[in-house]
This record gives sequence, structure tokens and C-alpha cells, in this order.
Amino acid sequence: MKADPLMEIPESREEAIALQQLLRQRCIWERVIDTNDIALVAGADAAYSESLVYAAAVLVSFPSMEPVAHRVAIEPLAFPYEPGMLAFREGPALLSALIRLPMRPQVIFFNGHGRAHPRRFGLAAHMGVLLHTPSVGIAERTLIGRAEPPADADGATSPLIDGGEVVGMAVRTRSGSRPVIVSQGYMIDLAQAVELTIASAHGERIPLPLRQADRLAGAARREHGFA
Repeated sequence: MKADPLMEIPESREEAIALQQLLRQRCIWERVIDTNDIALVAGADAAYSESLVYAAAVLVSFPSMEPVAHRVAIEPLAFPYEPGMLAFREGPALLSALIRLPMRPQVIFFNGHGRAHPRRFGLAAHMGVLLHTPSVGIAERTLIGRAEPPADADGATSPLIDGGEVVGMAVRTRSGSRPVIVSQGYMIDLAQAVELTIASAHGERIPLPLRQADRLAGAARREHGFA
């Protein structure tokens, strides 16, 4: 990727909220590319030690999920843990890994929320805006709202509702597994975010590029002496 986005790190929780609200005004919630025209997708995830973030970005073909490239970046922890502010904590390292990829993905999966966020601007939305790239949030659990359990069948879904608004979808990517929470990040609609998640799962619970990014980030942490 050619972009070198600026990741602004606030000095306080109040500044962080203000920055999220400002950047959210740039969010686009509609799809900008047809699914049939998508050839490359990426997954980005991070692991931590006490003072460092180990981020990995994995680029694969779509829909075959063949490996294309991967990159790892290590950056200092720049922000304390705060619920709903994951982008400030691991965003700089994720961006460093993603911009080192040799080709630009057309969609990026992030381990975190997008629109399913108290300010409708989670990690996936934040990174999508900075990279100006369609993005999808995939989370293990809800941050806000409530969704009924989807049917126990591959591809079953149930809307995640917060304040009367559908902000995401609980998706059963694999029968017998817990659902994941899928939400729009940037330049994508919810239906396409769910479609891409299911198509990239390849028989597993988590989309393949995101699973691989998780493993690479963990391996980088272990290489530096952290279990």
C-alpha cells in the first residue's frame, strides 16, 4: 500500500472521544465496490507485551484465500486500555503493518468493531477512514446492543440492535461454533460485510486472513520473549 496515514494519538479520554466524533463524520456506510470485483482482501490483528504492540497484516486472494503477502510491525504502546478506544492503542502498529503490504487490499478485516460501537466509530471504522479502504469489523463479543442467538447453521444471522438501530450482525460462520459480531467499518454496507465474512471463513469461525494475522502477531510476540 502507498498510503502513509497520520494516526493522531490524543492525550486524554476526552480528546479521544472528540477525535472519534470528528473522524466519524467522514464515515461512508455504503458499499463502493461490487463483491464480484474484489480480488484481494487483508486481515489485520495485534498482540501485546507490557510496552509494545505486535501487529500483523495478511494479504490473500478472494475468494480463493490463497496467500499473497504478509507484514509485521512492532510499535510502542501509545494509549492506555479504554473500552471503545482500541484504535488509539493498536492503530499505529496496524497501520505500519498494512502500509508495508506490496499491494493494496480492496477490503480489510479488523479484529474489533466498526459501527457496533458506542460512538459508531470503532477500530475498523477508524482504520478504514485513515486508509480510505473498505473495512469490516469482526469481534468475539458485543460492545453495545443485543442480538438473539442465530440459528445453529452455517451462515445464519441475527441483527445486533442498539437504541433501536441495527448496528451489526451476529453471524454463525460455522455450525456448532459461537457467532462472531460483524459490523461495517468504512465504505461498505452491512449486507456486504456479512457476505464477505462468510465467504472468507472457509469452514472456520474467523475469516482466514484474520486468523492468520492473529497467529503471526502472536508469533512475533513470542519471538521477543513473551509467551
